[in-house]
Amino acid sequence: MTTSTLKMPRAPKTRTATRPAEVRAGRPPKELAGEVDARILDAARKVFLERGFEGASIDEISEAARSGKRTIYARFRDKRALFTEVVTRDILSRIAEFKADAPLGATVEERLTSVASTLLHWGLDADRIGLMRLAIAEAHRFPDLAATVNRRARALATELGVHLLRELTQSDELGKLPAFAPEHLPTTARLFLDIIAVPMLLRALYEVDLKALDPELDEHVARGVAFFVAGCRSGWVENPEQ
Repeated sequence: MTTSTLKMPRAPKTRTATRPAEVRAGRPPKELAGEVDARILDAARKVFLERGFEGASIDEISEAARSGKRTIYARFRDKRALFTEVVTRDILSRIAEFKADAPLGATVEERLTSVASTLLHWGLDADRIGLMRLAIAEAHRFPDLAATVNRRARALATELGVHLLRELTQSDELGKLPAFAPEHLPTTARLFLDIIAVPMLLRALYEVDLKALDPELDEHVARGVAFFVAGCRSGWVENPEQ
């Protein structure tokens, strides 16, 4: 009689439950942080323009940006800080980023007219003017911001004007005039902008429909450039106080 070996049945294997990957809270990876910041600022800009500073809320900005409130507050202390960054970015940074196509025209007057027209149309963007109106309206609440933006915008615009005038006149007899000497060029650039840009910019701040200014722009630029060039040739630009 043989004895058979009894085998105990094996216990079924237990499957280890797969745990879902943990999602880390907080700031996104460094390479995405810039995109998140830009999305928040773009959304805040839109809400501020629609609601004004007082009417805008972080809740609405959060929804428009598709970002949590914690994400916003991790970057901006409060609504005031967010408004300050929006105004600073959209007025100052945009000036520094301005790029003009190669100017058209055979004469320096034609090239100046081409660049001045591009600059003016670029500056009279509806959202940019709207944000400037808002910054002016909130100057009592943000006095330091208003003063800083005014000074920095003027300085950046002058730097831009110096660059444009130097490029446009270096191969022309106009560039040999005293007004375009390195020591006089910042004053010359500032006067060029005061003649071309400032009058229409002030008009735009009070004009509800900016399209109403379009028929006047070409004539304004043509008259302004002619006046500016005549002034350079007569010598008054380098001695504006005489």
